[in-house]
Amino acid sequence: MLHTLEFGALLIPANVSGQPTRTATGYIVPAGPLALLHPFGDTEFYRHGWNSWSPSGWAKVSGDTIGIKDSPSRLLTADDAANETPHAHSGSAVGAVAGPEGNVLLVGALGLGTPRVGADANVLWARGEHDLAEWFVAYGPEQKVFADYTDVLSERLGSRSQRAGTVWSSWYSFFEDIDEELVARTAGDLAGYPVDVFQLDDGWEPIVGDWTANSKFPSGMRATADTIARAGFRPGLWLAPLIALPGSTIARQRPDLLVQDAGGRPLTTGYNWGSHYYSLDTTQDEVKEHLREVFERVTGWGFSYLKLDFMYGGAITGHRSQDLPRETVYREAVQHIRSVVGDSVYLLGCGVPMIPSVGVFDGARVGPDVGAFWDNAERSGDPSGVGARNSIVSSLNRTWMKRLYEVDPDAIYFRSARSLLDDGERQALRDTAAILEFRSTSDPIAWLTESERRELADYMDETAVIEQTGRYAYRINGRSVDLTPIVTGTAPSEAASIVV
Repeated sequence: MLHTLEFGALLIPANVSGQPTRTATGYIVPAGPLALLHPFGDTEFYRHGWNSWSPSGWAKVSGDTIGIKDSPSRLLTADDAANETPHAHSGSAVGAVAGPEGNVLLVGALGLGTPRVGADANVLWARGEHDLAEWFVAYGPEQKVFADYTDVLSERLGSRSQRAGTVWSSWYSFFEDIDEELVARTAGDLAGYPVDVFQLDDGWEPIVGDWTANSKFPSGMRATADTIARAGFRPGLWLAPLIALPGSTIARQRPDLLVQDAGGRPLTTGYNWGSHYYSLDTTQDEVKEHLREVFERVTGWGFSYLKLDFMYGGAITGHRSQDLPRETVYREAVQHIRSVVGDSVYLLGCGVPMIPSVGVFDGARVGPDVGAFWDNAERSGDPSGVGARNSIVSSLNRTWMKRLYEVDPDAIYFRSARSLLDDGERQALRDTAAILEFRSTSDPIAWLTESERRELADYMDETAVIEQTGRYAYRINGRSVDLTPIVTGTAPSEAASIVV
């Protein structure tokens, strides 16, 4: 069905599946494939990644695509392998092409169905794996158009208002090498600093998939939560509830509760911990009961801030007991978790499908893991790889998502010890966290110099006034910060933060 979408003097020929409806901010287009004939030629395309770690950003339609190339195992973990087009410009759920004078033409899905948006020099197109969602189409100033999209999306999927506050996490200091004595000592050292949440990350459980205390926590996790609370912090805990390693109890004893491959065997749905892993089939009642037991247990211990990781595993392509659209399956699973823990528990998603998480999670990671180094030499050229620059790039390209939930750019660093980051690189991380309004660190107080401890206290206690002045340019409490050189790779990190 051919229509013309009118945006002032700009007329956009559109091939759509039904009659578009004009709104105050754009058009609502019925579910189904659509194609917009844009007049911008070899312009920039905004590509949005599917999950937390999936690359996002702007690229010329005549240039290299943004995405994970030549690494099927990494693609399976860090993007939507079933729909990715590594050598053509496309992304998940929302996309845009740049017009003149800072304007963009945007198409965004208003629901689930694993929607995809792509572009070339002539066409901005959209389609879904399942045609479940209407589309929002708008043209105008970049910041306003993305804001209008998030407002309409929130009307459809909901929103949440709980805020995490400032967070300390064990991951980027101790990784899996944690125990109850270390936790007690670290929390005691941190007492009195302006930190709200003390979150234990991976390493407390015997194996991913078995969510009980391991031998390093002989007093049990309730005792550890009490220790954290007595130090003055909200107890936080990491889990990956929708996946299981092959050696876990559920994988060994009940492989029938896992997502299956075409041959009826547990399907490999990603790689980490030196192994492959599987996903739970959350369409089964026994799995839902398993999740209920897990979350009643961990909240019963006293943990009220939960970081849920590798959640994309609940939306992976595979065979389940019920043949339902996979993003619908995922959303129903996290809604089930929310119903168990209640509204007072803060849920931070990591590795989550971004759009299907709206209205259920309080916050979400919006980039790959940070690191105490700038670039990832191990996976050079992979924008989803661990490293400070990759974390900054993806996070800044998702600042528009702040209107949907809290957006977590990952931890910032104050320490000079046990780090390869220089002063400019650490400052760029802190500026990014201030812009995204989510401040977390993993630096133990014992690792910091006196001046670094003061910097941590001052930064975590600060409420920044943020004004966006360009795509990657801001004023932070009156200080001009232009992060464009980092995002575009046109200058070293030392040139990133400019004080005026």
